[in-house]
Amino acid sequence: MKQQKKLIIPFIALLVLAVIITGIALAVKRYMPSNKEMSLDDYFKVSEGEIQVILQDQIYDTKALYENGQIYVDYAMIHDYLNPRFYWDSKENQLLYTTPTAVISTSVDSGDYYTNKSKSSVEYPIVKVKGDMAYVALDYVKEHTALDYKKYDKPDRVVINYRYNEKADYANAKKKAKIRYRASIKSDILVKLKEDARVRVLEQGDSTKSGDGTASSFDKVMSEDGVVGYIRKKDIGKRYQFEYTTDFKEEQYSHTLKDGKVNLVWHQVTNSAANDSVLNLLNATKGVNVVAPTWFTVSGNHGEITSFASDTYVSRARSLGVDVWGVCNDFSNDSKIGKVLERTTTRQKLEKNLIAEAIKYSLDGINIDFEHVRKANGDDFIQFIRELGIMCRNNGVVLSIDNYPPTSYSMYYNRKEQAAVADYVITMAYDEHYAGSEEAGPVSSLNYVKDSTENTLKEVPAEQTIIALPFYSRLWKETTKDGKVKLGSEAYGMRSARETMIDAGAKFGWNDDTGMNYAEYTKDGVVYKMWLEDQTSLEEKMKTVSDNKTAGYAFWKLGLEDSAVWDMIIKYM
Repeated sequence: MKQQKKLIIPFIALLVLAVIITGIALAVKRYMPSNKEMSLDDYFKVSEGEIQVILQDQIYDTKALYENGQIYVDYAMIHDYLNPRFYWDSKENQLLYTTPTAVISTSVDSGDYYTNKSKSSVEYPIVKVKGDMAYVALDYVKEHTALDYKKYDKPDRVVINYRYNEKADYANAKKKAKIRYRASIKSDILVKLKEDARVRVLEQGDSTKSGDGTASSFDKVMSEDGVVGYIRKKDIGKRYQFEYTTDFKEEQYSHTLKDGKVNLVWHQVTNSAANDSVLNLLNATKGVNVVAPTWFTVSGNHGEITSFASDTYVSRARSLGVDVWGVCNDFSNDSKIGKVLERTTTRQKLEKNLIAEAIKYSLDGINIDFEHVRKANGDDFIQFIRELGIMCRNNGVVLSIDNYPPTSYSMYYNRKEQAAVADYVITMAYDEHYAGSEEAGPVSSLNYVKDSTENTLKEVPAEQTIIALPFYSRLWKETTKDGKVKLGSEAYGMRSARETMIDAGAKFGWNDDTGMNYAEYTKDGVVYKMWLEDQTSLEEKMKTVSDNKTAGYAFWKLGLEDSAVWDMIIKYM
């Protein structure tokens, strides 16, 4: 029995020791960092003929092309991140870049490019097309863009810096620091950093949580060669801020602006005979310094226009000290403005036709009123404004563009770029409720004007902003049948609107919510409603616009106003 006990005690001791050793081994395994390395080929997954793009601090989804030592980045990346003034015409396979003075063009697989009509060349094809995607040589983009890049091997990748004077967090690596694929010491190693190597800190772990092996003990970082992963907080030094700078000088656009406030009236001209009324109409105004006749309409889909322009009209306006800005609209039923703008050939033909009319009739300005541009043609529209802007600057012609009030669904009109490349941006702060509206309401309430003005100024400098106001009201007719309301409306000028409601015996009252007089009456079971644009309501709007120190005012349209409003309007000039 004693002998048996002697054998059991060592066995138990050995068993306990084994358990202890196993526990220690498991603990060591659990807390010991992994030394397994992940190949950067597996990390980036770059195929032959491709190169991975790292944009400042993010790995870009679409691979670039790498051919004969040239890096070709996709056009979408250029447009969205690097330089939106590059324009790709997928219909005619042309790449354009527009400066304040020239349009620079090149074709697919060509090393030649043309600045206006002057030819230059580089030793590589500038544009390549693969499938339905266009790729542009990064060196060519760099000629016109503030960017720097550096290429790295194994695998091929390029880090592009394009955001400057923007502070970001950085830190330097300590000895034996490693970037891992995931925020765990058990995750594969991506990069073994040299001591003092700089990393950009993209996200910081929660320093309030403890545990060397927890995700919170890691920061998300990017190495200088574009590898994004995780590093232990204790393996990098104190964070500091750094910003990239550039010597690139972007060409500056000049603007032709009037010395004082703009007081513009649109003159609706639907035939040549309508030109004859300009002198009488302008003589009835006060303080007007620009008249904008609706002379030009885009006709067909090949860049043609119809014109009612008149030398006599211009002479008569000038005799009163009033400038003439010819309006071009896209209201013709035989034309789709998107079809015209999406092709460089037809778009530039339209531009040439407009500037030819401006020169022929010695116009002071061109006013673009394209209200049927769809989102798909937003870039085409802006390219049209850029190109027409060059022609206008070269000929001393003011370029202005009419716009809807800013909304999320009209952002593609890109008012900020309009302001950069043209002279004036006009916001039409009316048609809050229009002929096709589903409910009756004011044409232009005070809050609508306030919002339109303030939102425009978020994108456009005040000295280039013109706010347009209405000289008309809308009489709404509500007919109820079988419990359903049928809505109709008709526009009235200021004087005729008031007279119509007075003659009908309508009740008038000031409405604080809209900043307008409201009138209503019922006849034969039909309800008639009108929010009146009168001198009082118009002055409230003028005050709002004036308080925002904009470039001036525009009014639709000449002839609809009550003559009494001019004495009020000139107070705000």
